[in-house]
Amino acid sequence: MWERSHPAYLDYCFWNVLHMSHKFLNDKRALSLEDIGARAGVSRSTVSRVVNNDPKVSSATRAKVLQVIEEIGYTPNLAARALVTKRTQVIGVLIPQRLSTIFNEPYYFPALLHGIASVVNARDYSTMLWVEEDKDDPRRLYERIIMNRLIDGLVIVSLSHKSAIIEKLAHVDLPIVFTERPPRELERHAYVSIDNADAFRQLVQHLLRLGRKRIGTVTGDMTNSDAIERLAGYRSALDGAGIPYDPSLVIDGDFSRQSGYYAAHTLVTRGVDAIVAANDQAALGVLDALSELGRCVPDEIAVTGFDDLPAAAHSSPALTTVRQPVLERGARAAQLLLDLIEGVEHNTRHVLLPTELVVRMSCGAHLPSGTAR
Repeated sequence: MWERSHPAYLDYCFWNVLHMSHKFLNDKRALSLEDIGARAGVSRSTVSRVVNNDPKVSSATRAKVLQVIEEIGYTPNLAARALVTKRTQVIGVLIPQRLSTIFNEPYYFPALLHGIASVVNARDYSTMLWVEEDKDDPRRLYERIIMNRLIDGLVIVSLSHKSAIIEKLAHVDLPIVFTERPPRELERHAYVSIDNADAFRQLVQHLLRLGRKRIGTVTGDMTNSDAIERLAGYRSALDGAGIPYDPSLVIDGDFSRQSGYYAAHTLVTRGVDAIVAANDQAALGVLDALSELGRCVPDEIAVTGFDDLPAAAHSSPALTTVRQPVLERGARAAQLLLDLIEGVEHNTRHVLLPTELVVRMSCGAHLPSGTAR
């Protein structure tokens, strides 16, 4: 036999330990499945189907098996499960926005990701996050996300209608869920959104009822579905009131506080008596500018936002806005995606969540917080 210091002896010890460890782990896994089945009163194959999230297992059987799993502290081998199910148990989240845009938004993206993560974690999946920078080659991004087959499905957040990746996504065979209405080329895919046009229309109608007649707006990024739909709601409200659409009162923005600030400076010179911003961040920028210009809100100019960020209730004056369920938007998108991955049928793949008008001091008519319209 070799000396203990001989390389061949060390190799022998290493491979022997590795073999015994592998055998021990496999035996433990087999015994665990059988033990769970015996305790739950079901077969080993039924336990395996529960562990692998087979939708054909009845709710009662699933609950019984999961209770035993929790009691004995069994943890499935994810690599082995992937071989059986042909799934990675990983979903992707793509935010095709600049990093500065994402990190400068203090609420929307974090809340959306929180909603996604809460569902993904509860259903024993993991998440990979991609951010698309301007310098990224869309072909390379497509290869990283799709062609490498690292994920079972994809949630896409705030996709620009001009994104170069749209053409690639139009033909991909992968479950995809959007967190807003997708571009026309991708309408076959599922989405979870809100009725932006109707919510914004009601917001402008509210100002019209208060006697505002010259209402300007600062838009969001007009390559984004939410921004496009909100501008459509603005035009619809004016049309319904018989007020001609005046493009000089529409200032392009990008959902940022800075864009609201500069838009307000322009709109003030055009004699507006109200400014509706595409989101709360832009509305806060509007308030900054009006304060700097010495304009009284709401006596001279009413201001409204959209989203109901935490900061909206604490601005000066408190901001009238539209509350949308951002966290639920992310959670429902993740839930829909995982159901599509696991073959669970849905009556609809296009989900619109409710919104509500929250009336505060910035519009000039204070009603109880949370008033729905």
